[in-house]
Amino acid sequence: MGQIRGVILDIDGTLIDSNDAHAHAWVQAMADNGYDVPFEKVRPLIGMGGDKVLPETTGIQKDSDKGQQISKRRKEIFKERYLPTIRPFPGAKELLRQMRERGLKLAVASSAEQDELKSLLHILDATDLIEEKTSSSDAQHSKPDPQPVEVTLKRIGFPPQAVVMLGDTAYDIEAAQKVGVRTIALRCGGWKDTDLAGAIALYDDPADLLAQYETSPLG
Repeated sequence: MGQIRGVILDIDGTLIDSNDAHAHAWVQAMADNGYDVPFEKVRPLIGMGGDKVLPETTGIQKDSDKGQQISKRRKEIFKERYLPTIRPFPGAKELLRQMRERGLKLAVASSAEQDELKSLLHILDATDLIEEKTSSSDAQHSKPDPQPVEVTLKRIGFPPQAVVMLGDTAYDIEAAQKVGVRTIALRCGGWKDTDLAGAIALYDDPADLLAQYETSPLG
C-alpha cells in the first residue's frame, strides 16, 4: 500500500455502539405510523440512510409526506429514548487521537442528519479531532451509493489511493470501492466476516485496531 494520508470515518457501528438503537427507533416510528416491520428486517439495513431504509421496508419514499412523517418520528424516538444511553466502543477516541498524532487527516462520512451527527460526535468527544464532516444534508443519496464518500474525499483533498475508509458494514465497503477508496472494516457493527470480505483488513473494534496499529494498513 502507498502512504495513507487521510481516513474517512463512519460513526454508527464503527466508533459508537448505536446500530441496534437506530434499528429500534425505525421499528417504533414505523409502528407509530401503522407499519408493522420486524426488527430483524430493519437491523441489516442500518448503515443506509432513510432514503433506502423506508423504501426497503415499507415501500414509502423518504421525501413523501408519509416518509417525512416517519423520519421525523424516528428522529424524535432516537433523540429522546436512545441517544442518552449510547456509548463509544472501547478505544474509539484513543484510536482517533493516535491517527491524528501520526499526521492523518480525519473526516466523517455519515448517513446521519447534521444535528444527529453533531450529537454523536459529542458522545465520542472527538469533534476537535475530525476536520471534515459529511452528513445526510451534504449527500442526496446514502451509502452504498458512493456520494457520501465522494463528497468527503473531495473535501479532504487527497487522491483515493491516499485514503482509507473505516467502517462496519458492507455498505461502507461498497460505497468506498466505487470511488477507489479501500476499507478497513470493524466487526463491532454486527456484520459477519463474509459480508465484510471486500475490506483490506478486519478487526474486532477500535480497541483491536489500536492494539494492532503498527501492523495495520495505517501503521
